[in-house]
Amino acid sequence: MKEEIKVIAEKFKKYLEDHNCQDVVVVDMSESSWTEAFVIGTVNSVGHLKGVVHQIWDEINDSGLKVNNRHKTPGDDGWELIDCGDIVIHLMSPELREFYNLERLWRATAENR
Repeated sequence: MKEEIKVIAEKFKKYLEDHNCQDVVVVDMSESSWTEAFVIGTVNSVGHLKGVVHQIWDEINDSGLKVNNRHKTPGDDGWELIDCGDIVIHLMSPELREFYNLERLWRATAENR
């Protein structure tokens, strides 16, 4: 992962932790052809998800990243994906995080290349 992307991803990780997201991780996706990093965090409710998404836009703008899929309001399904090109932020309910287990999925994909 490019160092500048790693710094920004770690900044998002800290931001999410400061906003009560749990188990926040940065996943190096630089071996993929479409993004450098995932930042994945667990939210505790749909209200928490909506609040974090609403507040994170300033952080994204300050980082100079362009959002490719900005929604006016997050969905009620418990998962919000914010595609910033080099960094993709996943905010997920505990149930969806456990079910999809993106860290394991992408680690397995990388190992099978």
